[in-house]
Amino acid sequence: TGGWRSERPIWDAEACKQCLICWVMCPDSSVLVADGKMTGIDYDHCKGCGICAAECKFGTIKMVLESEAGEE
Repeated sequence: TGGWRSERPIWDAEACKQCLICWVMCPDSSVLVADGKMTGIDYDHCKGCGICAAECKFGTIKMVLESEAGEE
């Protein structure tokens, strides 16, 4: 379902404060969480809307062009 996106979120795990606002706000449930901590992004379901990046108060999620992202 995420094959049509033009941008993808890239998450900086080291800078993440684990506030989980991105998880709450993601309309596609693409933010992966285990044991109360973000563990990554499910690119198979992510539509590239950018809500997670827009809501991240710490700037740990950035949107990049799909063509420049490579495989994560």
